[in-house]
Amino acid sequence: MKRIQFIYFNAGGGHRAAASALKSVIEQQGRPWEVALVNLQELLSSLDIFRKITGISLEDLYNKMLARNWTLGSAFGLRIVHGAIRLYHRAMVDLLENHFRRTQPDLVVSLVPNFNRPLYQSLRGSVPYVTILTDFADYPPHFWMEKQDQYIVCGTEKALQQARRMGYRPEKIFAVSGMILRPMFYQPAAVDRAAERKRLGLDPARATGIVLFGGQGSRLMPEIARRLPDTQLIFLCGHNQPLASRLRTLRRAAPHLVQGFTAEVPYYMHLADFFIGKPGPGSISEAIAMKLPVIVESNRWTLPQERYNAEWIRQQGVGLVLRSFRRIAGAVARMQENLEEFRSRAAAIHNRAVFEIPEILSRLL
Repeated sequence: MKRIQFIYFNAGGGHRAAASALKSVIEQQGRPWEVALVNLQELLSSLDIFRKITGISLEDLYNKMLARNWTLGSAFGLRIVHGAIRLYHRAMVDLLENHFRRTQPDLVVSLVPNFNRPLYQSLRGSVPYVTILTDFADYPPHFWMEKQDQYIVCGTEKALQQARRMGYRPEKIFAVSGMILRPMFYQPAAVDRAAERKRLGLDPARATGIVLFGGQGSRLMPEIARRLPDTQLIFLCGHNQPLASRLRTLRRAAPHLVQGFTAEVPYYMHLADFFIGKPGPGSISEAIAMKLPVIVESNRWTLPQERYNAEWIRQQGVGLVLRSFRRIAGAVARMQENLEEFRSRAAAIHNRAVFEIPEILSRLL
């Protein structure tokens, strides 16, 4: 039985979700592989200089930053991270070499940015090494793509162009039709939307937005609620219970529903007509898979690796991009006026990446 390792970390949550989704599909397909999910943070915990300095891990620091919207200047922060990675490069390679020597994988798949150089070098060409971008595009330098002889999987034309410009050989580049999504996003809805809205205290006939900012929520969500007093909204707050409690106390003209962490995101998206949130690759892809056009914000606070996503939304015509959520009321009005047109464009995008990638891995094995 072939042994595959999926390398992930918990910064933002999307990397682990992608690794878990791939593992689930591989098991459903009955492929004769032993798939292990490996948390890179745990492998390198003895070198976590951020914990030594601040008392908190890099993963936790990143997630707190997202929840509090402390993202202004994140491009500069990324340069600091890259400097620390260069400083500890040799030590990381040694730790990773020991891990791979002990576990003997037949294929290593990275679903993380920033660390692909030490991961690749630690294998010394002993087994195939694959990087799967879980972003719509690279954010050079040293984010997803490095100048090294490895395989790379890209979910957009932009990422493919970047890989070619980086010098990856054609046989090392694989194109898939989008980002990795959990299989549940492909299952047909088995509930009556109007009946479920009514059961949850929502108006079945009213246009409904779903507000989602990843697993940590965002302090922008109450502001959006206040600026849309007459719009029916579903708020998914993730693990941020104080945020959920605050939203539940708001008094609004329109009904609203507040939900904490849930694995049933497709269910709640099925109840909505459009999406409001940050331009994260996972959230955008999930919304589009559920035929929901999107409204996102893109400005100096947007994470640098997510800024291309806003451009992609404009190119595909699947939503609206704002400089600030202070303009959300006008955007929602425009969305509702052109809802069917936006929804038809979203429905025309067919992302099957999670089912396409196992076949690519099979070829490499």
